[in-house]
Amino acid sequence: MPIKESELILNPDGSVYHLNLKPEHIANTIITVGDPDRVDQVTSYFETIEFSTQKREFHTQTGTYKSKRLTVISTGIGTDNIDIVFNELDALVNIDLKARELKSDLSELTIVRIGTSGSIQKEIPVDSFLISDYAVGFDSLMHFYDSDSILHQDISEALIAQTNWNSKKSAPYIVRCDSDLMTKLSSENTHIGFTATNVGFYGPQGRVLRLAVEDSKLNDKLASFNFEGKAITNLEMETAGIYGMSKLLGHKALSMNAIIANRATGQFSTDPAKVVDNLIKYTLDKLVE
Repeated sequence: MPIKESELILNPDGSVYHLNLKPEHIANTIITVGDPDRVDQVTSYFETIEFSTQKREFHTQTGTYKSKRLTVISTGIGTDNIDIVFNELDALVNIDLKARELKSDLSELTIVRIGTSGSIQKEIPVDSFLISDYAVGFDSLMHFYDSDSILHQDISEALIAQTNWNSKKSAPYIVRCDSDLMTKLSSENTHIGFTATNVGFYGPQGRVLRLAVEDSKLNDKLASFNFEGKAITNLEMETAGIYGMSKLLGHKALSMNAIIANRATGQFSTDPAKVVDNLIKYTLDKLVE
């Protein structure tokens, strides 16, 4: 039965609604960034750019780097946008948009996030690179899907118990990266971490300007959490959603983090743009090895 127009919304030109893309516009390997301006920063290293479009915060360019076809797309901030981007990227490769039907042979995308993050462990310094092995989501995105099969419930239960998690907040969910991608992109230049994906930048990450937070010791609790040697290392706002949506849809995903702040020591990078640029170059070269 065809997917209803209200469920799969297409633009008059046949492109998917939010991303403004058609199937031929994207490569099988996709880099996601939060900031729309960072798309140009990544593709400045490309030899060619064959396609470019932007709608709202979703800026996309497809081209070649060292002869490998790549797509770079900005997601904006937060897992609500991840829900939009990943559903529409999957629709481009796994749904016949004209017939509005699922394809019989499904395609697998390789998706790598390049983003900024703050460490909560003293030993993970500012200006370093961190790969998210696991991610815990403090949003509720995965709870809206039939996702139990991809979640690590034992770790979630330990986190809830060790942090005395407030039951009014969404239950933390935990997803792991694609192990093949982690092997491909890791090196002596990268830390392996356990990333916390927050629902905001200020209160949810323990920053206090004028508003008091519900649990002023939450970051300390997260930093001291331990499950069979796994400790939470850094905070950001997309990775758990990326891992969850990718697992559910049958795609490979990995999150590469430029550590520009250390919340434990109070340090902030003196040149965060350079750190991000170095991570971009590192990731591009690893993807084409």
